[in-house]
Amino acid sequence: MATKNVWIAGLVPPVMLAVLLLTAASPRVKANDAANAEVKIDNFSFGPQSVTVPVGATVTWTNRDDIPHTVVSTEGVFKSKVRDTDEKFSYTFAKAGTYPYYCTIHPKMTGQIVVQ
Repeated sequence: MATKNVWIAGLVPPVMLAVLLLTAASPRVKANDAANAEVKIDNFSFGPQSVTVPVGATVTWTNRDDIPHTVVSTEGVFKSKVRDTDEKFSYTFAKAGTYPYYCTIHPKMTGQIVVQ
C-alpha cells in the first residue's frame, strides 16, 4: 500500500503543473467587454475631463452641481437635455473615435471621451 501512495504522490505535481499551464494559456472570454464610465459634473467642470473607454461602453454623466448643466457633443453625436442636481445622462459609444463635448449653458466647461 505504501508503494501505491508514493507513486500517486509523485504523479500529482506534474499533473497539477500541466493543468495550470493549459489553463493559463487558454484565452479568457468575458461576458461584457464594455467598461462603463462615470463623469461627475461639479464646480463648473467635468471630472475626469478626459475618459478612455472601449467601443460599446456607456458613459454616464451625473450633475453634482447645484445649478443646471448640459452634455453636448461638439459634432452633434449626443445631446442631453438640461440636467438639474443629481440628474444623469448616459450615452453608449458604438464607434471608435474622440468625442469632444461641452455644456451649452457654460461653454467653457469642456471634456472628451476617447473610444478605442
